[in-house]
Amino acid sequence: MDDQQKPDLPASYINSYSDTRGQTKAPLPFSSVIIQGLAEQGGLFVPDRLPHINLDEIVALAGLPYAERAAQIYYRFGVDFALDETQALMGLAYSGTFSSPDVAPVVQVADHTYLLELTHGPTSAFKDLALQCLPHFFTAAQDKAAGDSKSGMPLNLILVATSGDTGSAALAGFKDREHTALIVYYPKDGVSEIQMRQMATAEGSNLGVVAVNGNFDDCQNAVKAAFNDARFASSLADQNVQLSSANSINWGRLLPQVVYYVSAYAQLVAQSAITAGDRIDVSVPTGNFGNILAAWYAREIGTPIDRLYCASNENHVLTDFLNTGSYDISDRPFTLTPSPSMDILVSSNLERQLFELNGRDPELVKQWMGDLSERKAFHVDKTTFAALRDVFSADWVTNKESLETIKEVYESHRYLLDPHTAVAWKAAMRLRPSSDTPVLIASTAHWAKFGWDVYRALNDIDPGADLPAPVSGLSYTQLLSLIQADYATAPLPMALAGLEQKPIRFTEEAEGTSTGIEQTILDWLESS
Repeated sequence: MDDQQKPDLPASYINSYSDTRGQTKAPLPFSSVIIQGLAEQGGLFVPDRLPHINLDEIVALAGLPYAERAAQIYYRFGVDFALDETQALMGLAYSGTFSSPDVAPVVQVADHTYLLELTHGPTSAFKDLALQCLPHFFTAAQDKAAGDSKSGMPLNLILVATSGDTGSAALAGFKDREHTALIVYYPKDGVSEIQMRQMATAEGSNLGVVAVNGNFDDCQNAVKAAFNDARFASSLADQNVQLSSANSINWGRLLPQVVYYVSAYAQLVAQSAITAGDRIDVSVPTGNFGNILAAWYAREIGTPIDRLYCASNENHVLTDFLNTGSYDISDRPFTLTPSPSMDILVSSNLERQLFELNGRDPELVKQWMGDLSERKAFHVDKTTFAALRDVFSADWVTNKESLETIKEVYESHRYLLDPHTAVAWKAAMRLRPSSDTPVLIASTAHWAKFGWDVYRALNDIDPGADLPAPVSGLSYTQLLSLIQADYATAPLPMALAGLEQKPIRFTEEAEGTSTGIEQTILDWLESS
């Protein structure tokens, strides 16, 4: 984007942020909200103003390296960093850290069906797109806050609850950063073997990893409770420690995801897959609602996206909500599936979406989130529900269907999906109005992260069923090599192929309660 194409904004333009529950007393700049992470009383930060990017500007992004595309979109959002500093930080995030020079390439797999490959980062999952970016801006924000005197800088202790991929991506992004520590909490029996190994073998002197006895919702709720414990925060402040988050509740996690949807549209035009101005649908495998919310923000700022397909697995609370307006987990079982990163019943980022579509009324959000906390259910008003239905279509996919889809797509198109992307693919085929509707499917993880279930899929073995001998006796690396040799053409990502040789560093466990989480923090601080 040359000087004549740059948006007509003053160089000093800075956007401000408030929160979804109306607790922010004075609007904050971008650098402050990414350090704070979560607003008071659990609200989520949102920009006070959304930019608009015209079609010519979007199309022109295809002529820029990915890092520059990201810098230009950040510039439009009014981050409180100069454009040249933003460009430099994006260069650190995206230059040389991804296996594809395009960072987030778009590939055509079938007629009018495209995959946005978000799997080329250091941990082979879509979270890398944000968590290679956020740490650089987090450090820059710390420096901005400290000014000339850094001797008294607090330790920013970042807490991450993960259903699988966020944890490893955050560990890779934040390792060995000054004035920053990171503790990841994951459900002990709720992630794949390779996801566990990516976290438990992480290198870095400032890291901690804890297996929680419970599911992802237990992890997430306990971490949020620790954030909202004023007594605990005060005791940490006495030690010059302040808490932050790298989950998608942090706006600094969400904004990089907006970038890749805008970028994808520009790529589709550059590839002549669509004509500039054609509208596309987008299908996203959805758990915590951050990834699909980023697509909504991309749509809202001018990207010609028509409908968003919210694809769920057997934990289909979001599908039910988007089809009825009622969010009810009061008597809903939590199911372990082949797509563990979507095994979530409390979708945190839905709060931002409801705020944006209810006329930005924080009182309604507080009421709904209070009902969810107290009664495990809430029901939105007719106006908000109509606004949701105007944009979103929703469907869910069984465990068996997700594995069947992996095999179907491989046999028809010689493309190997992971179980999460398979959910989004199957939902898209059901929800698209016609076979001529261009659909962009978010490919969120490399198939090798879920090798056991990919093997089941390719060999018609039911989800959860025992594997036959001698496959059941293979190591994970041997299994991946077997699948790669028989089905895939691209080499395995080196970071995944060598995991079994890395020593397990972290074996700590905790209960999924605020008390359990807080004790692990105190133990970590004492031992560090």
